[in-house]
Amino acid sequence: MDIGNSNRISREYIDSLRVETRYLDAVCPTINFELYGERFASPVMTAALSHLDHFMFEGAALALAQGAAAAGAVLWYGMAGEDEIDRLADTGARMIEIIKPYRDREAIYRKLRHAEARGLLAVGVDIDHAFGPEGGLDVVGEDVMFPLTTEELRQLCAATRLPLIVKGVLSARDADKCLAAGARGLVLSHHNNRIEYALPPLALLPEIAALAGDTPLFVDCELRTGMDAFKALALGAKGACIGRPLMTAIKQGGADGVRDYLLKANGELKKAMAFTGCPDLNHIDPTIIRRV
Repeated sequence: MDIGNSNRISREYIDSLRVETRYLDAVCPTINFELYGERFASPVMTAALSHLDHFMFEGAALALAQGAAAAGAVLWYGMAGEDEIDRLADTGARMIEIIKPYRDREAIYRKLRHAEARGLLAVGVDIDHAFGPEGGLDVVGEDVMFPLTTEELRQLCAATRLPLIVKGVLSARDADKCLAAGARGLVLSHHNNRIEYALPPLALLPEIAALAGDTPLFVDCELRTGMDAFKALALGAKGACIGRPLMTAIKQGGADGVRDYLLKANGELKKAMAFTGCPDLNHIDPTIIRRV
């Protein structure tokens, strides 16, 4: 594998994190939590996958949504038309839609209005998909992307009643600008190796968490298990997003496969918390985590 592959680097960083065990006075933990005023079974979520019906098979995206709904998990989803967003929302999954940084800025506002009309849990904008492999503007299908300015982000935050989340944050610099613009959540992500040698999102979590205060942070990239989620939560994340493993789960078991994978991850998270003396999500102690 390419030595600069950011997925590999992220996985190696996650695996370098060890946990203390703390058994005395420990209890069976609870993992339910609140996000944007709603209660959920677990902070283990789907990542913002896109184009599943195109890259996998017809109905793959629906299986993801149905599985998330059955597990009581937050569903994130990426680039999709309004009809697809409607089908996914109709499953009952509480959904966060991530919108690309279209050069046609009105397209972003149309999607914001649609997400609001559908009553989604939140909506987000992707800042790391503006540029393509050779440094020019990215093109997805017929849609040309364009980098957002901080002022444009401020206007987007003000344009919707939904919490607006920024995805693709991987520096304290961008985090500070997003927070100043009014973002109500940040996703730390290098978007599946969009740039080589990217810092692992978990490596930046403590620094950005110190800036974010009560603003929820989410993380993706190479998270696979409940133990991975536990490490992310201990370092400052509010939610942990699992992506590619759920694509395998869809292939193997459809919606049931997604549900079962998420529930298994929930059990792994509970085990990690029980063995480290964390009774609930508010008492996960960051000093449990050691890097070796």
